[in-house]
Amino acid sequence: MDCHIRVQLTYDVPQRTTVLLQIRAMTDPHQVVTEELFDVPDHVTWRDIAGEEGIGSRIWMDVEDRLDLTYEARVAVERTGADIASLPRTPNFQLNAEDVKYLMASRYCRASGFEDFLDDFAHLDGGAKVKAMSDWITANLTYDNGASNSETTAQDTFDSRRGVCRDYAHLLIALCRCSAIPARIVSVYSPEVTPPDFHAVAEVYLDGGWHLVDPSGMSTPDRMVVCGVGRDAADVSFLTGFGALKFVAQSVSVTPAAKKD
Repeated sequence: MDCHIRVQLTYDVPQRTTVLLQIRAMTDPHQVVTEELFDVPDHVTWRDIAGEEGIGSRIWMDVEDRLDLTYEARVAVERTGADIASLPRTPNFQLNAEDVKYLMASRYCRASGFEDFLDDFAHLDGGAKVKAMSDWITANLTYDNGASNSETTAQDTFDSRRGVCRDYAHLLIALCRCSAIPARIVSVYSPEVTPPDFHAVAEVYLDGGWHLVDPSGMSTPDRMVVCGVGRDAADVSFLTGFGALKFVAQSVSVTPAAKKD
């Protein structure tokens, strides 16, 4: 799949401050950025730094008065999703050092507390368990833009049965961690996301590698453009301001594009 991404962000900045952005598509063996534009006013100072695990990049910006930017990219995605249900669990003693933290609790995702609920999945293991838990989330949660905020945890989402994509991802991550399966959040773009927006999915460690899962049911790995990974949404926020920012306008467009010869 080839796709075209266009992001426009506008915020008023009452006082000079720094902003950390994570909106750039990454290039790896599964996706290639073939064209890219990052358009900001000349007076804005910015620089790239590596994302978590060296996956993707973040952008530091020094801004005042107004943040007004446009990001565009054309990306060729060659990723094929594995049949999650068929993948075996990786024994924890075989995990690499950088993967161990994804077994642990983080700000939004517990690593314990769902044991009674998980009894219903006790007959399953590995990818089959992940698939069943993801399917349960898809079937039992209601997508509701007003149901959560920046403080909503996986437990809150489980209790309310409502949320947005990051809440769906957080809940699957928490259930996986409670099942001793490493899991993390991934920020992606996808043309199937409705309404068009930044999207969050889960990634689980099975059979010696990381595999994307979208518990919202909106997208599949072959239709995702990855930006970055982290323990939970705090690590992959598209914009983190270290001072006052006032929202003015925001738009995200992700559209399939004809493959180039």
